[in-house]
Amino acid sequence: MGSGKVTTGSAPFDFQGKHVTVAGLGVSGIPAAKALHARGALVTVVNDGDDARSREQAAGLEALGITVRLGDGATLPEGTELIVTTPGWQPGKPLFQAAADAGVPVWGDVELAWRLRGPDAAPWLAVTGTNGKTTTVRMLAAILEAAGLRTAAVGNIGVSLLDVVLGEQTYDVLAVELSSYQLHWAPSLRAHSAAVLNLAPDHLDWHGSMEAYAADKGRIYEGNQVACVYNVADKATEDLVREADVEEGCRAIGFTLGTPGPSQLGVVDGILVDRAFVENRQKNAQELAEVSDVRPPAPHNIANALAAAALARAFGVPAQAVRDGLRSFRPDAHRIEHVADLDGVAYVDDSKATNTHAAQASLAAYESIVWIAGGLAKGATFDELVAASAKHLRAVVLIGADRALIRDALARHAPEVPVVDLDRTDTGAMLQAVTEAKRLAVAGDTVLLAPACASMDMFTNYNQRGDAFATAVGELRA
Repeated sequence: MGSGKVTTGSAPFDFQGKHVTVAGLGVSGIPAAKALHARGALVTVVNDGDDARSREQAAGLEALGITVRLGDGATLPEGTELIVTTPGWQPGKPLFQAAADAGVPVWGDVELAWRLRGPDAAPWLAVTGTNGKTTTVRMLAAILEAAGLRTAAVGNIGVSLLDVVLGEQTYDVLAVELSSYQLHWAPSLRAHSAAVLNLAPDHLDWHGSMEAYAADKGRIYEGNQVACVYNVADKATEDLVREADVEEGCRAIGFTLGTPGPSQLGVVDGILVDRAFVENRQKNAQELAEVSDVRPPAPHNIANALAAAALARAFGVPAQAVRDGLRSFRPDAHRIEHVADLDGVAYVDDSKATNTHAAQASLAAYESIVWIAGGLAKGATFDELVAASAKHLRAVVLIGADRALIRDALARHAPEVPVVDLDRTDTGAMLQAVTEAKRLAVAGDTVLLAPACASMDMFTNYNQRGDAFATAVGELRA
């Protein structure tokens, strides 16, 4: 960790009369355009699309006096002094190359929110990682609430940071989920404390390389004041801490599923313990909660709980609030969600496991599994996942456009595991998949939907895929 003092704020920016281009409409672009316009900026919104929905959104902005250019997101509007981009726009787009050539800065929606905070704004406890972000942030918010603090889970979790920062509600502290996209465009962000949960290849088409992806994740540590929380089991996260330039006195805090060392949180005899935020941490540990207080108590979810606890403890939250918050927390749907028990077989929906890293964590949580997998691979390979998970597999049912990639990996690394390859990509395939899984399972098994793939080949999103799984299980019960 760097020892140089960095500023925790950012230089004020006077928007009055400034020519600001907003890249993209949607849930981020529209609030950004309105906020900038309200502060006297001369706003132009550019958008690649020119469909009916875009035209409707454009009309609403134009009624306020905001200029909108549809179907032309590549050209830098003349006179632009600042670009504010929505998270999905890739860094390699011509608009950003033109901005770089002209010396025009580019901010994301998170950077804009950070710049618009008031002088008494709530500090941010920030979380990123390839998997587990939303669960960890919601756990953290539950812990903070149990401590009596005014808080909210915001950011990439679906609640706009811009809306929160500019709203009338006041907070003591915010639990903030940040994606790699958002961090890429947030150069001034300085969190109270932050965590990188894990790192695995994801969104490489957007970032260009694993190195660039990791570097953007690591931005979350820059300027941290109290704690940089990392995963002891994932050395890459600790490496990011070492490379970060933080405020003097900021500490590196690890979390582990094993026995923690000094300056770590971990697990001892079924108890979550803290050896970081205690007196004489060389010898002492503080009990925080029991593993059974974490729902569900799968290993990767316990890791999420430890990361949330570390951030809360960095903010001064007492141990009892950690326990009470974890007990009150309920995970979102489609995240290792227990759907039903039929004939001694558990049916579990982890449709949110849309990449191999998430699926591997899910598969590690159960002893004997009939695995339902497949969908859009997004360029992923499956050899490492299958090799690591083979010992847990009783059978596999494959669905989706890229199922052959998983089938081939199974042939290489788990040739003895029975595989049913359903040559279907229609939504009705889920009922057949669940029916086949029921036939293959025996009492004590878990039928696990952990696709390791995106859902858009068959479903609108992972939520619809998980709902289809639950519906299919319900039909088996009928």
